[in-house]
Amino acid sequence: MILSEIKNHLRNLKTIAFQLPNGELVPAHFHVTEVGKISKDFIDCGGKVRKEEVINFQLWEENDYDHRLHPEKLLKIIELSEKMFQFDDLEIEVEYQGATTIGKYNLDFDGKNFLLTSKVTACLAQDACGIPKQKPRIRISELGKLNSCTPGSGCC
Repeated sequence: MILSEIKNHLRNLKTIAFQLPNGELVPAHFHVTEVGKISKDFIDCGGKVRKEEVINFQLWEENDYDHRLHPEKLLKIIELSEKMFQFDDLEIEVEYQGATTIGKYNLDFDGKNFLLTSKVTACLAQDACGIPKQKPRIRISELGKLNSCTPGSGCC
């Protein structure tokens, strides 16, 4: 989800809820403690220089049950951040404290809740570092059809 999308969703919501990949909701007394831009300059394993930028939200929960973050408040925080940091309309990454460490998530929306979706790593230079391309999977029942040689086909 990009920044303009979350702003549009927030304008139409009465409450905010974030749902973890396992289906559990982040407790309703969470706070968004940070809104910022993270820039990452790096070299992949193939030697190519790359740059990645994301808008980062950090969710935090504590035993403060008297203050709930409402959509209009988060929208104001985002708009203030945009003015201060001149954000582009970038992808959003969400950090949330799990049981043992901070998790980083992509963000989606199901019409009711913001969904924290799992992020995965990948080799960005598979062609340069020798990772073989994955062979296509076929069903054994289709193997005979693929290897059949019919008269006049030129296969034999």
